Amino acid sequence: MMQISSDPASNKHSLIHVMHRFIAAANNMDETIMVPSLLRDVPLEEQAASEAEANNNINQPPCPNKQRDMYEHYLLLKSIKNDMEWGLLKREMSSGASFLEMAVKQEEQQQRVTGELPVDDNADLEHQFHYHLRGLFGVLSKLTMQADHLTNRYKREIGGGNFMR
Repeated sequence: MMQISSDPASNKHSLIHVMHRFIAAANNMDETIMVPSLLRDVPLEEQAASEAEANNNINQPPCPNKQRDMYEHYLLLKSIKNDMEWGLLKREMSSGASFLEMAVKQEEQQQRVTGELPVDDNADLEHQFHYHLRGLFGVLSKLTMQADHLTNRYKREIGGGNFMR
């Protein structure tokens, strides 16, 4: 008979495990990047490739929602990590809108327009839960990869990959 661990964090498919991985990656990023201002005006690798394509196809306007440099991306990842650790109450007390709050409001508006999920909150709660759980897994996995990528890119940019953790 197969035994299931009672520690949810030990299950690599649990939400808690994925959350811990992102927070660990963001903490590692924060500990590694000692001078975040060095990230200013350093384009993201992905953005450099898309800008080269945009120069070939001038008819497409650039997307204003994307981070313009590594510094803005660093701030975004830190903000998301803080929202996860402290929740939205801390943000509400300081009267600033967090990235998480803006994303939730935008998603709610999009759902009303597209009709992806039922407007009635009590209708098919299990479907809503699984829909958001899948989305959360996907987003947290991508954020973890982005934090790791940003950390490694910072090490390459400052030339200290061998001297840092």
